[in-house]
Amino acid sequence: MDTEELLEKYAAGQRDFRGAQLSGIDLKGANLSGIDLYNANLTGSELNNANLNNANLQGANFSRATLLGANLSGAYGNANFSLADLSGADLSMANLSKADLSNTKLNNANMRGAQLSSVLLTKATLKNANLNRANLSNSNLTGANLTGAEMSQVKLEGASLEDSNLQKAKLRGVNLSALNLSGVNLAEADLSAANLTGTNLQKADLEGTNLERASLQKANLIRANLEDSNFQKADLTDAQSYGWNIKNADFTGATMPDGEIYEPVGDQRGSNRQLDNKQTSQQASSMLSKRVTSMTRKIIRTEKAPAPVGPYNQAIVATGNMMFVAGQIAIDLRLNNIVYTDDVAKQTQQVMANLEAILTEAGATWLDVVKTTIFLKDMNDFAAVNAVYAKYFDAETAPARACVEVSRLPKDVLVEIDCIAVI
Repeated sequence: MDTEELLEKYAAGQRDFRGAQLSGIDLKGANLSGIDLYNANLTGSELNNANLNNANLQGANFSRATLLGANLSGAYGNANFSLADLSGADLSMANLSKADLSNTKLNNANMRGAQLSSVLLTKATLKNANLNRANLSNSNLTGANLTGAEMSQVKLEGASLEDSNLQKAKLRGVNLSALNLSGVNLAEADLSAANLTGTNLQKADLEGTNLERASLQKANLIRANLEDSNFQKADLTDAQSYGWNIKNADFTGATMPDGEIYEPVGDQRGSNRQLDNKQTSQQASSMLSKRVTSMTRKIIRTEKAPAPVGPYNQAIVATGNMMFVAGQIAIDLRLNNIVYTDDVAKQTQQVMANLEAILTEAGATWLDVVKTTIFLKDMNDFAAVNAVYAKYFDAETAPARACVEVSRLPKDVLVEIDCIAVI
């Protein structure tokens, strides 16, 4: 059947074109609203800007067809659109469950509210497509490109998204729980208030991603890239965080894997405590008089400071009164990673917080510290480090100190500090 014959029959009121052989037919701009193309063959056909709204596409074959800007709103059936081009097409409210859309171009397509459950979308391109409120449950989107797609309130339960590209996609409030998103590109995506409970995000790219108020309970974030991401008020309870990259990430108000609410270390951390716990010289003398001469050795361990990552302990109390605290760097235990990689002052705040946690565990305060050593990557940072350091010690009772510049520090931090205390 050629183009002229089909259009004449349609104009005469015929809608039933079941099983028609229409391969390669040119129907650009044709009005075929409500047409029945059950099991019809339209491989390689040209349907740009054609009107197929409410059409029956059950079993129809549109492989390699071009449907640029076509209207398929309300169309239904498990048609084969593999390798077809539907860029800019309107598929809103269409029901294409179990259709084959593999390797299909759907860039800028309107698929709002479409029923696409159990659809094959492997390696399909859906750049900037509108999938708001669409049902993609149990669909296969392996290798699909969804860059910039609008996907708010989309249903993805049971969907396969392995190796897909969701960069800059908008997934606000979407349920992604228990899905496998390992290695998926979600850079700069909007996942605010999304449900990612138990989701596998191992090695996923979440750089610059908005995860504000997202639920990430028991999520796998091992080796994920979270650089510059927003986790404000997110819930990360029991999330796996080993080896994640959190450079410049914002966790303000987030519930961390250990269940604690994260608040950035403030400039005044430790200073008020030091002022409230000043000891008189008599008290200090009394403590010194309690020294013992027999050799004792006590290992100090606390979960409130980073665990050792080498053959050393956080601190040793030797001979009952000397405490040697290992060098501390800007690891935030709640994140299990370095923080403030480009800010030496804030790194110093975190270092002092870590030292204080160890001193407290041993029953000591800043007043018990008798010697510190500061290691700097760049001596030009001394003034900034000293400004923070000075808040923890009274000028009259401050400990002896050494400060040196070194070529490199663990994990390439900017500052490391150790101390010796007498308790």
